[in-house]
Parts: sequence; structure tokens; C-alpha cells
Amino acid sequence: MPALLAAGWQPTPFREFVLKIHSRCDLACDYCYMYEMADQGWRHQPARMSREVVGAAAARIAEHAAAHRLDAVHVILHGGEPLLAGRETIRYAVRAIRGSVQPGTEARFSVQTNAVRLDAAWLRLFDELGIRVGVSLDGDAASHDRHRRRPGGRGSHAEVSAALGRLASAQFQHLFSGLLCTIDLRNDPLATFQALLSYQPAAVDFLLPHGNWSAPPPGRPADTSAPYASWLIPIFDQWYQAPRLPTRVRLFEEIMHLLLGGASHTEAVGLSPVAMLVIETDGSIEGGDALKSAYPGAPATGLHVIRDSFDRALLLPSVAARQIGARALCATCRVCPVHRVCGGGHYAHRYAAGTGFANPSVYCEDLLALINHIRQVMESDITRPTARRP
Repeated sequence: MPALLAAGWQPTPFREFVLKIHSRCDLACDYCYMYEMADQGWRHQPARMSREVVGAAAARIAEHAAAHRLDAVHVILHGGEPLLAGRETIRYAVRAIRGSVQPGTEARFSVQTNAVRLDAAWLRLFDELGIRVGVSLDGDAASHDRHRRRPGGRGSHAEVSAALGRLASAQFQHLFSGLLCTIDLRNDPLATFQALLSYQPAAVDFLLPHGNWSAPPPGRPADTSAPYASWLIPIFDQWYQAPRLPTRVRLFEEIMHLLLGGASHTEAVGLSPVAMLVIETDGSIEGGDALKSAYPGAPATGLHVIRDSFDRALLLPSVAARQIGARALCATCRVCPVHRVCGGGHYAHRYAAGTGFANPSVYCEDLLALINHIRQVMESDITRPTARRP
């Protein structure tokens, strides 16, 4: 850290705060990084975030925003399943944070939910508080219920579908921020995409299953093929060639933006500094929670909202590694022609026992194939005599 600071590097202030307001879940998804992978710290967390911790988090967010003159912060209510925290906990958290930040800072809120509890009463509360709603959905009933089941084994698709019907209605559609879909190579990609589009989401995020070189995700890294790129490319082609784009697909848009020389807005690709911090149920300050997929304690900082400012976290090597761009990449990545677009992939996906995060992504071949395909499509479109209408 001293060498970085001496060379003129300055940390990027945090703008996104993931509040783990409840540490348990009412589903038992078999791919969950929080409950099924290396870090089992949730077992030692209180189930619900206390008002003392909420108040301390609110004060720290306000302190950080004021110190860095931030015009806006984004607070993501998360879990576990955040709706298990109850309406009053969520109401208190939103009011505490909005009441703490200075007038020049806007506190924006969203909630990421599995939606099995998302009834009209919840939607009225989110409307009242101005909370946008993201829902996890893996496609049609068979695709979704393969992984996203109740603890007893019953699928959750019927409940989620009913909730999405309410969320996508004229009364509440303005709250609907989009769908998160974790890729399963066994599911038909275009059928999955059409199932997601049937709810008219504003955006779709396709997520690569969390894994790494020591705990490989399904289908990786068996060989040098690119099965996840092969799954995503038909969706990209259909999405890109549509007369009118049916929804935003963040991964595709980010790659296109990066290919055109822009900066990334997600840690999945690109080299932009990660400006996100997690506050656990007990008030512990952590790095990205997907790091729980790597090894026990991977996201830990040793800091706590009651005694530590967020500026202290900015100066931790584990945080700086996700903010210094190409300098954090391994030698293999730095000489790759698409490293500024790929960015080494998600930081958690680089881990290997013995070498830590100084590796290419376990999805290296997939990212390379997907980026090259999107580049070729864009170049072909740009050089055609008659450009495609937007």
C-alpha cells in the first residue's frame, strides 16, 4: 500500500453498500456461495441485523459520503433472504440511512430477493420507500426448480412466478429493476431467455456460477472449450439482432461498452475500481461477498461499523487489489489482447490454493470466446455498407 500511494494511486470511495440485513434463507439453492461453498461464516452470524448495527451502518455511510462529497450512494438490502428481516427492520434501515446522509447526497435503495415472500404488502412498502426490486429467476419451471428449492426439496418457481406477476403489473412495474439468472449449461439458452423475457424485466443479468481453480464450477475447466460462451452467444445474437431490444442484458452491454473504449460498471468484466462494500449482519465490514466461494474468511477485513470508518477499509490490500486494475492481474492476463475488456473476470473466479488470486479466471476461455464473438459482430455491423437500424 505505501508503494501504491507513493506512486500517486488514490483509492476510489465506496458508493455501493450491501447491507446483509438477514443471514438466513427460506430456500436451499444448491449452488449458493453463501451456504454451500467454502466460507460457512453465516453459521456464526445473528439471524437479523440489530437496530444498533443498522444505526452504526447509517452513520458510517453518511460519514463516508460527506468525506468524499458523494452525490449519491446505493444501498442494496441483501441476505440470505432480506424479506425474512421483516417490514419494520427494512423500514427502519431505509429511514435511518436517509436521515443520516447530508442533503446533498441521495440514498438510493434496492432489494435482491428470491421473491417467494414478495406479496402485495411488501410491494406497497417498497413503493412507499422507493426501493427497487431485483428477483432471482433461472428460467422456466424445470430450469429454475433444478437448483432453487425449498429446504424440503419443493421447487419455488410457482411462487416466484406469481410474485413476478404482481411486480410486473402496472401498479408496481416501476419498482422492477430486473432479473438475475445463474447459468446452468443443461438449460436451453434461448428457452431460458424467453422465459425471463415473459416477465418484461427492465434488465437481465446472466451470472456465471461462482467457482474457482480449486473448486471448479460445472463444466470448467475440463478442457480448452468454452461451454459458457457457447451458451451465451445464441442469446447475444438474438438480443443484438432484435428489431427492438427486448431488455437490457448487462454482461453484453458492458462488453460492448468496453470494446468501444468505455469503462465498466460491474466487477464481472473490465478494470474499473470496485467501489462496493458489504456490511454483515453482526456489523462486520467485508469485501465482496462472492469471495466466500474461495476460502473461509476470504472477504473478511477485521473491521466493524461500530468502531471503524469505511476509509480504513479503503487502505486494506484486499480492497486495493480490486481497485488497481491491470496491476492486480497475473502475468498471463496482462499480455492477453483482451485483458482491458475481460479485466481478468470476476476476482473471486481467479482463486487457486497456493497462488491466491494471481491467476486468470477459471472462465478464461469462455470470456475470451464471448468477447471475440461480440467484437466480430460489432465490427461486421460497423463496416457493412448499410448500417443496421437501432
